[in-house]
Amino acid sequence: MKKLHLALSSNDIAASVADYSARLGCRPALVIEGTYALWRTETLNLSIRHAPEVAPGQLRHLGWEDDEAQAFTAEVDVNGITWEHFAAHHQAEEIQAAWPGTEYRVEGGKETNGHHGT
Repeated sequence: MKKLHLALSSNDIAASVADYSARLGCRPALVIEGTYALWRTETLNLSIRHAPEVAPGQLRHLGWEDDEAQAFTAEVDVNGITWEHFAAHHQAEEIQAAWPGTEYRVEGGKETNGHHGT
């Protein structure tokens, strides 16, 4: 099944986690304190990241989490928006590469998380 992936910039991860958790009705699958949070619902893959190069509240990129994706890919559309296409385990690998030691993994579509910042 495909899930829409929405990646936003935030300068206050803790406040964003509280706000988006209430809006989505669930806690994030992963929080890296002050830096990153990820929610994976049945229909949405939402990430927020402190990204100084992108204004807070702005779109970083869009994409699709797709169980059938064979590799992590990205392309830019006609409006200059980056669209990623990946399986959940590809995203987990990207998270591990960016933040070694988080122990965030996806096995059979389910998260296993050894580090939860907040």
